[in-house]
Amino acid sequence: MAPDDPIPSFLSLRPQRKARKSTKPQAPALPQLSFDLTPAAAPQPAPVPAKPIVTKPVVAEPIVYTVRQLIAELRQHVEGAYTGLLNVEGEISNCRPAASGHIYFTLKDGDAQLPVVLFRRQASLLGFKPKDGMQVEARGRISVYETRGQLQLIAESLRPRGEGALQMAFEQLKRRLKAEGLFDRPRKPLPPFPRCVGIVTSPTGAALQDIIHVVRRRHARLNLLVYPAVVQGPQCPASVAAGIRWFNAHPERVDLILVARGGGSLEDLAGFNDEVLARVIAGSALPVVAAIGHEIDHTIADFVADLRAPTPSAAAELVTAAQHRIEERVLSLERRVLRAGEFHILRARQRLQRLSAEQVLARVQDAVGRREQRVDELRFRLSGAVDRRMRNRVNRLAALEVRLRRHDPTLRLSLANRRLANADARLKRIAGEITARRQSRLAHAGARLEALSPLAVLNRGYAIIYLESDTGKSTILRDAAVAEPNQQIRARLARGSVRATITETVTS
Repeated sequence: MAPDDPIPSFLSLRPQRKARKSTKPQAPALPQLSFDLTPAAAPQPAPVPAKPIVTKPVVAEPIVYTVRQLIAELRQHVEGAYTGLLNVEGEISNCRPAASGHIYFTLKDGDAQLPVVLFRRQASLLGFKPKDGMQVEARGRISVYETRGQLQLIAESLRPRGEGALQMAFEQLKRRLKAEGLFDRPRKPLPPFPRCVGIVTSPTGAALQDIIHVVRRRHARLNLLVYPAVVQGPQCPASVAAGIRWFNAHPERVDLILVARGGGSLEDLAGFNDEVLARVIAGSALPVVAAIGHEIDHTIADFVADLRAPTPSAAAELVTAAQHRIEERVLSLERRVLRAGEFHILRARQRLQRLSAEQVLARVQDAVGRREQRVDELRFRLSGAVDRRMRNRVNRLAALEVRLRRHDPTLRLSLANRRLANADARLKRIAGEITARRQSRLAHAGARLEALSPLAVLNRGYAIIYLESDTGKSTILRDAAVAEPNQQIRARLARGSVRATITETVTS
């Protein structure tokens, strides 16, 4: 919708209903009644009809809407009439941030008011916190909230109106970023001798010309690579952030980044008070120098940059400071070296003039005497060290002799022999005791074994009968029913065995 287009009237939003199909018979249209309010002439007696005719009026059936149908059609007509984005200016009232992140408020202008909803995604991109009484400009789409049946604006963006509102948004964003520690992070140092500087600025602005003029005057060999950006208006933050990202994507081309813009009002510099741009500058791998506005101007970009320059020209001087001053530094050092050399030569000449042959000889003799004294002192120290070392060796040898006597092998051998004899006696005694116990246990076990031996049973007159088969195998005969007459058996006695033939078997 163009700004000059007339605002559609709500009368034009009256629904043009289509004829509905109905299974009921269509009633005839009502006759059009007209009324004449002018005074009538003298009444004439109406003729009395011969037979009165009675007619019944036909009533048309009204169209019945449900509330949902009516609201839905109104929403369709409203959204169809206002298809584009609208900018609505007013004062915020009844601002209610929800736990979901959405923000609900009302725009007021005199007695008129319009509900506005700012969803979470758009609210997270705001650089300020909406408050009651703030004058703002909302950009969004007109719609109808069916649940309540009310007209509302679904805002896509929100920006404060007036310098006071911009300053409030600036202070709110500044406090929030400072609480996050974005202003206190370690700053990256600038390279002292950059080869190329990436400049993010308007290619037609005066700031770029000032930078070029200063660089050509102070360091003509420094290369400048310009990224054309929009430095004013709503496209400014995204454009400048894109330039910083591009230079970081090509770090081999530049050594540092310079964001520059000339002076202006608070509204002109509002693009550099953007949170997204501030985070891009803080996250840059290359050092960023901010030269925005004049010295009295301060933006969020100045606080997060690695270095702030009061003006674009001052930024160019800071970038080329090392190269510009190196010649002055060399000349200063050369003058200092020359002065120091002249001073040392002058002092040497003065000392030489004060010296005579006798003084030189006396000084030589004194020097020789000090050296001889030093030699004597070292000789005394050497003699004392040798004596101490010999005494230490003698004391150590005496201590070793005492230890050796304590560890005499003959004494240790005799002690070992006594211990061996004692151990041998104990071993023999223990072996005898163990042998006696084992013999006693063996005799006891033999007696028990003898008592349980089958031979002892056989000695008492019993015998073991084996039944012999044709295959040569013998089995013990335990049941007489198994044996048959004329079958060979073998009887095992206490001493020897006998063979016999079965003549009769008795099972009872």
